[in-house]
Amino acid sequence: MAKKINYQGGLVYSTHQEALHVDNDSEQETLPPEKQTLRVMLDSKQRAGKIVTLIQGFVGTTTDLENLGKKLKSFCGTGGSVKDGQIIIQGDCKQKVLQCLLKEKYRAK
Repeated sequence: MAKKINYQGGLVYSTHQEALHVDNDSEQETLPPEKQTLRVMLDSKQRAGKIVTLIQGFVGTTTDLENLGKKLKSFCGTGGSVKDGQIIIQGDCKQKVLQCLLKEKYRAK
Protein backbone atom coordinates (compact mmCIF):
# COMPACT_ATOMS: atom_id res chain seq x y z
CA MET A 1 0.00 0.00 0.00
CA ALA A 2 1.44 3.37 -1.01
CA LYS A 3 1.91 6.02 1.64
CA LYS A 4 0.50 9.47 1.14
CA ILE A 5 3.13 12.14 1.53
CA ASN A 6 1.92 15.64 2.39
CA TYR A 7 4.26 18.36 1.15
CA GLN A 8 3.99 21.98 2.25
CA GLY A 9 5.28 23.67 -0.87
CA GLY A 10 8.62 21.86 -0.77
CA LEU A 11 9.62 23.38 2.59
CA VAL A 12 11.13 20.77 4.88
CA TYR A 13 12.70 22.80 7.67
CA SER A 14 13.26 26.47 8.36
CA THR A 15 14.36 28.62 11.30
CA HIS A 16 12.89 31.75 9.74
CA GLN A 17 9.97 33.11 11.80
CA GLU A 18 7.64 33.79 8.87
CA ALA A 19 8.41 30.68 6.82
CA LEU A 20 5.18 28.93 7.81
CA HIS A 21 3.11 32.06 8.35
CA VAL A 22 -0.54 31.45 7.45
CA ASP A 23 -3.08 34.27 7.25
CA ASN A 24 -6.30 33.45 9.10
CA ASP A 25 -8.21 36.60 8.18
CA SER A 26 -11.06 34.54 6.75
CA GLU A 27 -13.46 35.58 9.53
CA GLN A 28 -15.51 38.62 8.75
CA GLU A 29 -16.43 41.35 11.15
CA THR A 30 -19.87 40.82 12.64
CA LEU A 31 -22.57 42.94 11.06
CA PRO A 32 -25.14 44.61 13.33
CA PRO A 33 -28.38 42.61 13.73
CA GLU A 34 -30.42 45.14 11.73
CA LYS A 35 -28.28 44.46 8.62
CA GLN A 36 -28.39 40.66 8.81
CA THR A 37 -31.00 38.53 7.08
CA LEU A 38 -31.18 35.04 8.56
CA ARG A 39 -33.04 32.12 6.99
CA VAL A 40 -34.93 29.81 9.33
CA MET A 41 -36.00 26.42 7.95
CA LEU A 42 -36.91 22.92 9.01
CA ASP A 43 -34.72 20.04 7.88
CA SER A 44 -34.75 16.27 8.29
CA LYS A 45 -32.23 15.18 5.67
CA GLN A 46 -29.52 12.78 6.90
CA ARG A 47 -30.91 12.91 10.43
CA ALA A 48 -32.73 9.56 10.60
CA GLY A 49 -36.12 11.26 10.20
CA LYS A 50 -35.60 13.65 13.11
CA ILE A 51 -36.61 17.25 12.44
CA VAL A 52 -34.24 20.11 13.25
CA THR A 53 -34.50 23.87 12.82
CA LEU A 54 -31.66 25.39 10.78
CA ILE A 55 -30.63 29.04 10.92
CA GLN A 56 -28.39 30.13 8.03
CA GLY A 57 -26.98 33.37 6.69
CA PHE A 58 -25.14 34.76 9.72
CA VAL A 59 -22.28 37.07 8.76
CA GLY A 60 -19.65 37.44 11.46
CA THR A 61 -17.19 35.73 13.72
CA THR A 62 -17.67 32.21 15.01
CA THR A 63 -17.78 33.37 18.63
CA ASP A 64 -20.72 35.68 17.86
CA LEU A 65 -22.42 32.83 16.00
CA GLU A 66 -21.92 30.53 18.98
CA ASN A 67 -23.31 33.19 21.35
CA LEU A 68 -26.41 33.58 19.17
CA GLY A 69 -26.79 29.79 19.06
CA LYS A 70 -26.57 29.65 22.84
CA LYS A 71 -29.28 32.32 23.17
CA LEU A 72 -31.57 30.49 20.77
CA LYS A 73 -31.07 27.12 22.46
CA SER A 74 -31.84 28.54 25.89
CA PHE A 75 -34.89 30.45 24.56
CA CYS A 76 -36.30 27.31 22.94
CA GLY A 77 -35.33 25.06 25.84
CA THR A 78 -33.78 22.45 23.56
CA GLY A 79 -30.37 21.24 22.51
CA GLY A 80 -28.48 22.01 19.37
CA SER A 81 -25.12 22.94 17.94
CA VAL A 82 -23.25 25.36 15.70
CA LYS A 83 -21.56 23.77 12.67
CA ASP A 84 -20.36 25.06 9.31
CA GLY A 85 -21.80 28.54 9.80
CA GLN A 86 -25.23 27.16 10.70
CA ILE A 87 -27.13 27.02 13.96
CA ILE A 88 -28.91 23.70 14.45
CA ILE A 89 -31.75 23.57 17.00
CA GLN A 90 -33.27 20.19 17.82
CA GLY A 91 -36.96 19.81 17.05
CA ASP A 92 -39.57 21.96 15.34
CA CYS A 93 -38.89 25.35 16.97
CA LYS A 94 -39.35 27.55 13.92
CA GLN A 95 -41.88 29.93 15.50
CA LYS A 96 -39.89 30.31 18.73
CA VAL A 97 -36.66 30.94 16.79
CA LEU A 98 -38.37 33.58 14.62
CA GLN A 99 -39.79 35.23 17.73
CA CYS A 100 -36.37 35.33 19.43
CA LEU A 101 -34.58 36.63 16.33
CA LEU A 102 -37.12 39.41 15.82
CA LYS A 103 -36.78 40.32 19.51
CA GLU A 104 -32.99 40.57 19.01
CA LYS A 105 -33.67 42.86 15.95
CA TYR A 106 -32.49 40.39 13.29
CA ARG A 107 -34.33 40.20 9.97
CA ALA A 108 -35.52 36.64 9.63
CA LYS A 109 -37.32 34.76 6.86
